[in-house]
Amino acid sequence: MSALPRVCVIGAGSSGIAGAKGLKERGIPFDCYELSDRVGGSWVFGNTNGVSSAYRDLHINTSRERMEYSDFPMPKSYPDFPHHTHIAEYFDAYVDHFGIRENIVFETGVEHARRRGDGVWEVTLTSGERQRYDAVVVANGHHWNPRMPEPAFPGSFDGEVLHSHHYVQADDWAGKRVVVLGMGNSAMDIAVEASYVADKVFLAARRGAWVIPKYFAGVPLDQLGMRGEGLAKLFADPRLPWSVRQRLLESTFKKAVGDDMTAYGLPQPDHRIGEAHPTVSGRILDRIGHGTVTPKPNIAELQGDRVKFADGSVEEADVVVYCTGYKVTFPFFDDGFISAPDNDLPLFRRVFHPDVGGVYFLALLQPLGATMPLAEAQGRWVAHHLRGEYHLPPREEMLADMDKERETMFKRYVASKRHTMQVDFDQYLYDLARELKRGIARARKAGYAQQVRAPAATEAVAA
Repeated sequence: MSALPRVCVIGAGSSGIAGAKGLKERGIPFDCYELSDRVGGSWVFGNTNGVSSAYRDLHINTSRERMEYSDFPMPKSYPDFPHHTHIAEYFDAYVDHFGIRENIVFETGVEHARRRGDGVWEVTLTSGERQRYDAVVVANGHHWNPRMPEPAFPGSFDGEVLHSHHYVQADDWAGKRVVVLGMGNSAMDIAVEASYVADKVFLAARRGAWVIPKYFAGVPLDQLGMRGEGLAKLFADPRLPWSVRQRLLESTFKKAVGDDMTAYGLPQPDHRIGEAHPTVSGRILDRIGHGTVTPKPNIAELQGDRVKFADGSVEEADVVVYCTGYKVTFPFFDDGFISAPDNDLPLFRRVFHPDVGGVYFLALLQPLGATMPLAEAQGRWVAHHLRGEYHLPPREEMLADMDKERETMFKRYVASKRHTMQVDFDQYLYDLARELKRGIARARKAGYAQQVRAPAATEAVAA
């Protein structure tokens, strides 16, 4: 077998370290570049890389057992929904347990990456050094570049305006009137936290959402399929049509919360459960019921020290928080090379670019569940491909598969920039395992031992 390719991994967050571990266990040489002084990415509060979205009281909204890597369980001493300090500690333990830390270059980012005509990747680091690689694994995350309301609301606001990405804690809002725009997880968390200190909190909705509780019958809701028996077991069975699982989910939700969100003062969603990225909160409905959070429709206009809403009501306000999502960007690629306009980058099974070889994307997806186990499976898949043990299908088949995936996704989910890379957690893992098996058969048929590429470059390039 010829020498294995040399790989550059961009980022040592939750997906980057999972990809690095996949390369490590298959003996593939790699360097992982991390702008921060530690691993963990967005789960490190006050991260020195300056782009973490973690706030002081952040807890995960997927359960511990849904989030953990398959071969490195979280400590049972952790709560069902751990604090960000637990998660950062867990990632540190992960890289040390699997010997990944020695391959990570800290406080060094990738400034630029380009693929030459001969297939070699030329990578320029923030240190000014340049390196050559045979492949690049992109794990820079997609929750770090804030997206403000588009278009901007008319008028102007005299008070404090921030995106949820920059939120740290609600203590500074004591006695103030706060407007939180959004119906996603961040909006719910921030509205709840603000409600304990602010004079008044308004939760403005651009559209309705189903607010999913964290527990059902004493079990974390996202674990019903893992722990349950009978009908509950079907939640996580990807062999069952989504329409059947959706009805089971709706039945469970109705028992826990009801099917009328207007009963809580919130707008009724214009979609069924599972047709938008889930909003998980065990506290927001309680705070609304206590009168400490007041639901409002979308913002219509900013009026200096007031905010006008779509129903014509006007409220005095000191703070406006936009929980309006993120832009998917790759600052190290040239414009026109690889980008995601409107957050949309079509990929084969969310990993392989159909037209650019030697580049792999990890966790560039939005699951109904956590991304970590998916990034782990993707990392192993990439390692199989780099060793030549897995072969992709012909380009025409990849494009047809991508078209089918996108047609299914856009048909199921609400049309928005938030729903351009949705996957079903269990279905994705199931389909990936089947594709890996098919690709291994293709590689064996082609004689995979001869397919491993010799490295095109192993030395540094003169700066």
